[in-house]
Amino acid sequence: MQDMAQQDPSQLIPEPDVPALVLEHVRLSYLDAERRLDVLRDIAIEVMPGQTVALIAPSGTGKSTLLHVSGLLERPDAGEVRIGGVACSALNDAARTEIRRTDIGFIYQQHRLLPEFTAVENVALPQMINGLSRRDAEERAKQILGFLGLGERLTHRPSELSGGEQQRVAIARAVSNRPRLLLADEPTGNLDPVTSGHVFDTLLTLARVSRLAAVIATHNLELAMRMDRRVTLRDGVIVELP
Repeated sequence: MQDMAQQDPSQLIPEPDVPALVLEHVRLSYLDAERRLDVLRDIAIEVMPGQTVALIAPSGTGKSTLLHVSGLLERPDAGEVRIGGVACSALNDAARTEIRRTDIGFIYQQHRLLPEFTAVENVALPQMINGLSRRDAEERAKQILGFLGLGERLTHRPSELSGGEQQRVAIARAVSNRPRLLLADEPTGNLDPVTSGHVFDTLLTLARVSRLAAVIATHNLELAMRMDRRVTLRDGVIVELP
């Protein structure tokens, strides 16, 4: 298995020349018992290719909402969301779904792997849905899994993998369609500190090698310090941290 760092990164994930994510004056509110709750008040952020951003904030401050808006899972009340330079807020549902499928990868605290499929099959399936042949999809899946240290676990099902291995398969699945942007919500929250560190290191290495932009919500300050930027949410506004 050739090391991914020695390959052309564009063979795995494209290298955009525009910001992967831009949020411009994004606002989002909910009605709670006839009272308006302003979750996102005036969100503005730009994330460049290859840049990793830690989103650090207490529960209930809107971290997941911000990730959902960035990933086109929720529409803001006002403002604009740009993915790879494309303005998305006014797009219809079909167009937004297409951008999510091709340009955005998601990782959650729970790995959400399909239990009846092997590691290779879990990573190949999104590519096959995207139109790639099974042979090519499985070859790319093996390549990414090998880079993530799972070259000897390709045919194992999730129940046969450790927690850290399962999450690395989830990372491989998230990047299998060569997205511009990776959004992760506490991706190591269920792992022990040592395993969490290993998984985080592979995730950051993958982002930098492939020029993949990543926004990662985490409560782990030690892991956040390994990232390029750290931001938080205060009263519905993004604030840069040192």
